[in-house]
Amino acid sequence: MEKKIIKDLIFVALGIAILVSAVLFWASSNRPGKLDDFAKCVSASGTKFYGAFWCVHCQNQKKLFGRSEKHLPYIECSTPDSNNRLKICEDAKIIAYPTWEFKDSSRLTGELTLQDLAQKTNCEVSK
Repeated sequence: MEKKIIKDLIFVALGIAILVSAVLFWASSNRPGKLDDFAKCVSASGTKFYGAFWCVHCQNQKKLFGRSEKHLPYIECSTPDSNNRLKICEDAKIIAYPTWEFKDSSRLTGELTLQDLAQKTNCEVSK
């Protein structure tokens, strides 16, 4: 009987630990990012960020924004098997990643700094 109680207590303790970990993970992932306002402004400016999930430079560009990445105007160009481009990117004639397209139809390719994006979008970078 005593072994069963110990097993039950261990099971309950593990359950509580998992629950607490899940709550902490959820809470930390839902905190605002430092660049949320900037990323939202970039999106609202009519800017588009074309990229591919397998593109290292696109990943670096997203990492620059940290948790604020979710507010970027990102458009995925690659098919899930990474063998083709999606129609939206073909129609837009995207040939390099990342490609940033701005409201004035100008484009810049490659990793941009926050200052480059601020200048092109008239958005203020506040850290």
